[in-house]
Amino acid sequence: MDPTEKAIINGLQGGFPLTHRPYRDAGAQLGLSEGEMIEEIGNLLARGQLSRFGPLWNAEALGGAVCLAAMAVPPDRFDEVAELVNAHPEIAHNYQRDHELNMWFVVSTDAPARIDQVIAEIERETGLGVRAMPKTREFFVGFRVEV
Repeated sequence: MDPTEKAIINGLQGGFPLTHRPYRDAGAQLGLSEGEMIEEIGNLLARGQLSRFGPLWNAEALGGAVCLAAMAVPPDRFDEVAELVNAHPEIAHNYQRDHELNMWFVVSTDAPARIDQVIAEIERETGLGVRAMPKTREFFVGFRVEV
């Protein structure tokens, strides 16, 4: 990763301009043109150094719901199950953990009742149980990873 790419990742972790020309404005802060900014972010995504570039919505404030979920996935099926889980638009990504519950993900839906539907769909498609862990309290953790 070159210094420009590192500057983009480090610079955008704190937010993205909410303006008419956000790529131009974000790029200007880093000495890049609008086109260079778009190209650099596209390159990071294409190489898999960024898995996603986009907003995080507060689903609950918009009338939806969010739920942490985990599964115990046989190691020989992990990639297959990850593909099935990630095919749902309500799942942004998942994590592999060194634990009996070795696949963790967040279900984010536009309606609270949809959480149970998505979990049931994943169970039906994979043949595996999903442990739903609804939020009882919210904590804000400011998390930055300097690259």
